[in-house]
Amino acid sequence: MKTANTRSLPTRPTLVSLLLAAAAAVPSGGGEVRVVGDPTSGFQLLRDGAPFVIRGAGGTTGIDTLAACGGNAIRTWDAAAAERIENGRSLLDAAHAHGIAVMVGLWLGHERHGFDYGDSAQVEAQRREVEAAVTRLRRHPAVLAWGLGNEMEGPGGSGDSPAIWREVGELARRIKQIDPDHPVMPVVANVNPAKLAAIREHAAAIDVLGVNAYADAGRIGAKLRAAAWDKPYCITEFGVPGPWESAHTDWNAPIEPSSREKAALTYVTWQRIMEDREHCLGSFAFLWGSKQEATESWFGVLLPSGEKTPRADALARAWTGDWPRDRAPILEEATIPLAGRHVEPGQRFEIQVRYRDPEGSPLAHRWAVRTESDDRREGGDAERAPPDIPGTVAADGSSGRATVTAPDRPGSYRLFVTVFDGHGSASTDNWTFHVDPRN
Repeated sequence: MKTANTRSLPTRPTLVSLLLAAAAAVPSGGGEVRVVGDPTSGFQLLRDGAPFVIRGAGGTTGIDTLAACGGNAIRTWDAAAAERIENGRSLLDAAHAHGIAVMVGLWLGHERHGFDYGDSAQVEAQRREVEAAVTRLRRHPAVLAWGLGNEMEGPGGSGDSPAIWREVGELARRIKQIDPDHPVMPVVANVNPAKLAAIREHAAAIDVLGVNAYADAGRIGAKLRAAAWDKPYCITEFGVPGPWESAHTDWNAPIEPSSREKAALTYVTWQRIMEDREHCLGSFAFLWGSKQEATESWFGVLLPSGEKTPRADALARAWTGDWPRDRAPILEEATIPLAGRHVEPGQRFEIQVRYRDPEGSPLAHRWAVRTESDDRREGGDAERAPPDIPGTVAADGSSGRATVTAPDRPGSYRLFVTVFDGHGSASTDNWTFHVDPRN
């Protein structure tokens, strides 16, 4: 980063000094990012000539926390998120100030949302949007790469549509004409031989393949080698197994891993991904922020209120070799007699959880019972968060004890507990149960 000029300025600024001051307020031209190497010797990402291994996360919040944890990159899903102004500056500017590079997303239409890759008017309008975004942002020093689309081939099926991949190839060529200094990385939902063959045939202009994978994330390198993939790749989303990959109750509610399990899974998955350092340029953990997807806590590395969770601590350990200065509370024990059970309306249960704070801070507990989500969507599309059910939990908040009364209305519910250490870290866990009709 540049330091301020300490020379005294004239009392009455000249036109030249005003122009220089205005120019200094705008980030300088973007650095060069290159992919070098080959399938035999391996690949490497160079940023301004220096090796750069992506230690990243997907999201648009908590840049300061990401930097403090040792992250060096963040990923957006569209250009608008990279440009959005918050607290007087854009995400790109905030990232640059914290030494964080940004893979700028260039959103591409999904057929399940009504986009038709056979409609020339839609395709041409999308091309103009992509080209305009690249032209606007290409010189920002925080730009690392262009994330071209996100699972535009669809989260299910073979994903080998020639129309989609021909357009991805055309867009990659156009982007590289406008900006030859940053690689183009389309982002797909996992990989299979048919999808890879279609990309190889129709989108040869891409530089890197971005792959979103969860339970399968540690095996992507082996899948790519089996398909004779000859370009570098990056894991653009990884984390804990998704609800679609997890065990379910007999009433079809997905069972969410505990906060402690999530931290361990995140760390181990990162290690497995990085075993393929010769071909994998790094990874982006999902999600540096929070969202409602099956539950409000399934994927978030941060809480909606901004506290970091044990998954952030695990990433810090993976990225730097050290734990962060303040760690999140760790779940030690949980006695949840209603977990995974059918219960009666109004039935009462004594609940106890025990969390340990590594720094010995006193912990505050927040409890809630919510209905199971009735707005489940496909491919990460936005979901409506279920409300809290009032009058179901009695607790003082200072201990891990609570009395839970099952709701009167039959249906599927979850008991949530969120534990705060008061220093910017927290843990959250939940257990599903089903209220049966009265006999």
